[in-house]
Amino acid sequence: QLQLVESGGGLVQPGGSLRLSCAASGATLDSYAIAWFRQAPGMGRAGVSCIDISGDSTNYRDSVKGRFTISRDNAKNTVYLQMNALKPEDTAIYYCAAALPSCTSRVFGSWGQGTQVTVSS
Repeated sequence: QLQLVESGGGLVQPGGSLRLSCAASGATLDSYAIAWFRQAPGMGRAGVSCIDISGDSTNYRDSVKGRFTISRDNAKNTVYLQMNALKPEDTAIYYCAAALPSCTSRVFGSWGQGTQVTVSS
């Protein structure tokens, strides 16, 4: 059974960068589209980005386009979210999940435990 673990969060100043990782175990990641979500304090969980099985197709929420890049390394069973030009409003807990069966789905599973990203001076 697929299990996902996020890492790479932390405290960063506005304008800084972080790279989040979503590592898979229990199954090979190359069978799954993977999505990143975030949940800010007092807010619901929101989709950030998704990457299809091949890595050829990606999508982003408007507020992160041009700043965030999702990628995958199936050999390492890991999906990444490179976050540049971070803003205070990017502060949230970031989660990865499997998109079932694709990025166009509204069904997600195998949620990780999340990693905290805090953007503050």
